[in-house]
Amino acid sequence: MKKIEEYVRSIPDFPEKGIIFRDITSVLGDADGLKLAIDSMIGLLDGLEFDVIAGTESRGFIFGVPIAYALGKPFVPIRKKGKLPCETISASYDLEYGCAEIEMHKDSIKPGQRVILVDDLIATGGTIEACIRLVEELGGEVSKIIFLMELAGLKGRDKLAGYDVASIITYEGK
Repeated sequence: MKKIEEYVRSIPDFPEKGIIFRDITSVLGDADGLKLAIDSMIGLLDGLEFDVIAGTESRGFIFGVPIAYALGKPFVPIRKKGKLPCETISASYDLEYGCAEIEMHKDSIKPGQRVILVDDLIATGGTIEACIRLVEELGGEVSKIIFLMELAGLKGRDKLAGYDVASIITYEGK
């Protein structure tokens, strides 16, 4: 059986020269790769007690929903501003060239709930740091944060100090 790293396609010089883009569509497009990715991420939660899984739009949905389904837990979507129909709370974060904002429904996390945050990739950590702020604003407790991939060279973990963070694949560069 192949290792999960073998399913990830690395594309040099995308979106700009000197960057190696780690493409998950090759993982998603292979039934064995997708199963291995989901099962590996579920393994990161082994023995952990929690109440709900939350994932970021859109790739956090791709991995978070099947994990929630497999473990019999609810899933909470964290979306781009303006995409949720009910009352929301929001948090902004910095991008390479500007700022973005994410939201979740105000009633999606109950005080005291233990939350797992899921995304495909940690790079600079800004998006997931904003997610943490939202969960905690609603009174939830972030029990663990899991990723399929990590770009260690961008030091995103530094923003998540004090939280239990795990990734399946770690790339040393950017």
